[in-house]
Amino acid sequence: MTASIEQTRQTVTDLIYDRLYRQVIENDLPPGTKLSEAEVARKLGVSRQPVRDAFYRLSQRGFLLVRPQRATLVSPISVEAVMQALFIRTALEAATVTAAAEMGTDADFAMLDGLLDNQRKAVEADDRMGFHRLDDALHHRICALAGHDYAWTLIREHKAHMDRIRFLSLSFTAHDALAEHRDIVSAIRARDAHAAVAATRHHLSRIAASIERIHEDNPNLFDQDQE
Repeated sequence: MTASIEQTRQTVTDLIYDRLYRQVIENDLPPGTKLSEAEVARKLGVSRQPVRDAFYRLSQRGFLLVRPQRATLVSPISVEAVMQALFIRTALEAATVTAAAEMGTDADFAMLDGLLDNQRKAVEADDRMGFHRLDDALHHRICALAGHDYAWTLIREHKAHMDRIRFLSLSFTAHDALAEHRDIVSAIRARDAHAAVAATRHHLSRIAASIERIHEDNPNLFDQDQE
């Protein structure tokens, strides 16, 4: 019985987390928005505990500022945090694509091809959130097939602000991102580790180029203390 209750609670927390994550990423909950556990619980028809758990997870990812005895706020985008995440991610993924080029099997390549095809469909449908999730799925899968699934866990823990930039940039970079994913997979399939690393570095470097454009269009999204 206890396991069943815990599983149900975890499922509710996941749903709340996913809903709020999407709202922050899509700027439906812009920086500075106040959030109340009680109000979110009331709107969703759930108890406060799974909301509290979801808030904690979001704060750990950098999306929320949870302040004792004060309002919980949606955090601004930190350019410094984006660049730190980019450094960590580039270093780890350069290593994982190298290993993937050495270890990948035909079954692995078929799975990556399937993810690329679904990404193509998402681009054609202008489904940015769908593409964003499939983007993560592809990079995660490469880490896993390289035997370094834990690397994705480290990346995920640091990339919250990067996610927000990545999503906003998809309005003008989705087609390029898909082409770059194809280049990475092609290099891995060809077992060309050097080309895989170069393609990965080029792909991830796009985030730095996107920041200036997004900041120009949406300065209110960013941490003003870093300007």
